Amino acid sequence: MNDLFLLRGTASLTGPVPHSQHYPRLPRAADEFRFPPVAQYSGGMKLPALLTLTVLGALALSGCATGAPSSSATTSSTGSSTPAAAEQTPGTSAACAGVRVVVDFGTLAAPTISDCVDTGTATTIAASSVMTTAAVSTEGTVQYGDQVVCRVNGRPGANETVTVTGQAPFVESCQSMAPAYAYWALWIQPTPGAAWEYAQAGLGSLQVTPGQSLGLVFTTGTETPTPGS
Repeated sequence: MNDLFLLRGTASLTGPVPHSQHYPRLPRAADEFRFPPVAQYSGGMKLPALLTLTVLGALALSGCATGAPSSSATTSSTGSSTPAAAEQTPGTSAACAGVRVVVDFGTLAAPTISDCVDTGTATTIAASSVMTTAAVSTEGTVQYGDQVVCRVNGRPGANETVTVTGQAPFVESCQSMAPAYAYWALWIQPTPGAAWEYAQAGLGSLQVTPGQSLGLVFTTGTETPTPGS
């Protein structure tokens, strides 16, 4: 004889199950795994066995829903990366779309100046204008004017004694050419990353183009250091 059961709250046709014998409420995932309100089972399967199978099935489904994330989900949360863009220091040739300016005071013991001058839409610009825009003031000589750089930002000063090993100390008067062992050298770098070269024109007549670099180095002794070296 087949037994007819109600899955939630009633048992057999012989009468309701006392409240104290109700089965405990299933976990939420199992509770939502519903059967039709009334079902008929044959073959002698009783309620406890049926409920056990139902619980096991519901727990298995719940485990699938809350299991470890797939490899694709893990990749999306940890696989993001920041573009490996190298940082450029302002004033370096790689970062300057205009004209880069480097002033090295050498033995005059002043901070090196490195700046990038925006040339706008100009295709050529006077080197002297680039220096002015970079807040670098220059002074020429009485004899050669602005073709020869005698002082940069007031150095060496009119009352400053310049000392070079192996040479007699002197004070720069800016009357004519500076001594060959203590002078301001004007350099140009034709393209970013290229070797520095001595400028082939004086500061007052030199023209530069965007992407080039201008350098002034106070050079002493027999060494000829390049800007920034």
